[in-house]
This record gives sequence, structure tokens and C-alpha cells, in this order.
Amino acid sequence: MTRTTSNNRHVILIVDDVPENLAMLSDALNDAGYMVLVATDGLSALERLGYATPDLILLDAVMPGLDGFETCRRIKQLPHAAHVPVMFMTGLTETEHVVRGFEAGGIDYVVKPIQPQQALARIAAHLRNASMISLARTASEAAAHAVIVLDADGAPVWQTGKAQEWIARYFPGHDGGGRALPARIGDWVARHIAHAARDRHDSAPLTAPSIAPLTTACGGNELEIRFSRGERSGDLLLLLNENAQTDAAPLADQYQLTPREAEVLSWLAKGKTNRDIAEILGMSPRTVNKHLEHIYIKMGVETRAAAAALTAGHRGQQAQEAAHPTLHDA
Repeated sequence: MTRTTSNNRHVILIVDDVPENLAMLSDALNDAGYMVLVATDGLSALERLGYATPDLILLDAVMPGLDGFETCRRIKQLPHAAHVPVMFMTGLTETEHVVRGFEAGGIDYVVKPIQPQQALARIAAHLRNASMISLARTASEAAAHAVIVLDADGAPVWQTGKAQEWIARYFPGHDGGGRALPARIGDWVARHIAHAARDRHDSAPLTAPSIAPLTTACGGNELEIRFSRGERSGDLLLLLNENAQTDAAPLADQYQLTPREAEVLSWLAKGKTNRDIAEILGMSPRTVNKHLEHIYIKMGVETRAAAAALTAGHRGQQAQEAAHPTLHDA
């Protein structure tokens, strides 16, 4: 999939079966500095999206064949294009038609006959919003967070790459993407959303202790999934955390390490860098540093080399005791 952009110019796809509308909008958008793609019907628009992903789509609601509403629904089912803002162009201003457009996945609509200046202002506003959302997603991906954002019905709205990777690994047969969760997670989410709808008060968040995390294992590791809510947005989130099988568990008891600190120590002892550990455990490098600070204090060492050596020495002692169990009693 390639993105048809040049010099960071935004790409707008116009979908309309009326040549005059295409010409007028193309001229206005070109004059405003946008790159323009055109399609004369819904099927052609979907075909265009197979070659390029625009930054925004202007979509006529009423077209022969595949109308704009169905076209929009199909666009939102495409993993590479689901995030693209869709603005409807329509002469249908009755409430039911406006609502239908939003239900199909549109974010706005302009009424025909189109006023170019008004349309350009709306386009600019939605592109700014889309840019901010994209930056937020990029920042989350860079921090290696494994997060899935859900809508009110429990369907995934978007997810980080780490979350998609883990879902695909722990739930074979599911690619980790799209608008559906693996059946086991979907049933768990639906059950708890229904429970929260019955009992919930505004002061009682969905993250109540009564909702136990969902866990599943693969290759000796365990994936834990927990509910949470965005502090400001109130969005329903799934937070994913992989608990790697660790050989530092005995040290965790000896030095009173938390399970997370034991995991960090285990990977440190295997020669992983802070960035490697952050990506493996789905946390930021800064969080890894904090864990290491606590580990050094609890173990009474000052460097990662000393912590790794202590872990290796403990592992060697365990191996020796396993090979010669009578030595310990002698």
C-alpha cells in the first residue's frame, strides 16, 4: 500500500457521479494546494483505495449502484482506510438522512449545492483533527504500549501495533486487526459491559476490582488483559501486558521484587538493553529505568552488570544444588 503524497500535500478523494461537481471541487481543492483523486461511483472509490490512501474523502450520498452510505460502511471495514475521515455531500437534509450518514461512519456533511469556501474550511478542520489523532497513535506506538480502544458496544475502534501483534500470537486464527475481537475476548468484554450497565454509577468506574483480568498462555508466557478508562476522554480501553516466563522468580522472593521487577531483571540477565526490555514487556524505556533503580536498591548493587552477575550466580547455585541435592544437607 502506497500513499500518494508529494511535499506533504494532503490527498483528497472526491466521489461523485456528476462531472460538474467533480470539476468544481477539483479546481477548488487544487487551488487550495491539495492533491485530488476522483471516482465516479462507490465501486471505483473502493478500487482507488486499493492503490492509495487519501487523507480525507468527500463522498456523494446519492449515487447509482452502490450509494454513498454503503460505500462508507465498506471503507470503514478496510484496515488501511478505516481511519480516513469521510465527509458526505448531499442534498438530503432530513434528519434521518443525516443520522444515516453518521451511522455509516461519516464525520460531517456539506449540503449541495456545495459552497467551496465552506467545504474547504471544514476539510481543513477535519485534517487538523486527524493529524492530532495520528500523532497520538504514533506516540503510543513509540512507547510500545499495547492498548485497544473500544466503542460503547465493546467493538475495537483502534489499537496499537503491539496489541495487534500479541492478539495474533495468543489467539491463533485471528490477525489482531479489524473491527472484531477474538471470540473469547469479545465474550468477556460483552459480559462485563452488560454487568457494568446494570450496576454502574457515575462514581463507580468499570475498572472495579470485581472485574478480574482475562489471561491466556502461549509458549510459556502469559498475556493479561485488563479494563481501564481514559482519564480525560472516558474511552473504554483494554490494556494488554505480557508476563514473560522468568528464571528470576527465586530472586524475587529473596529481594522482595515485584513480579514486574523480576521480569525486568530476568531480561537484563539475558543481555537485553533497556529498549529491548521495553519492547518485550510493552512499557516505555523510562519505566524500565525506574524498575531498574528499584531493583538495584533492593539487591544492594549499583550497576546493571552487578545485578546480572548476581542473577547468574544465583542461577548457577540452583543448577549445582539440582545436580547434587545432598550437598545442601551436608
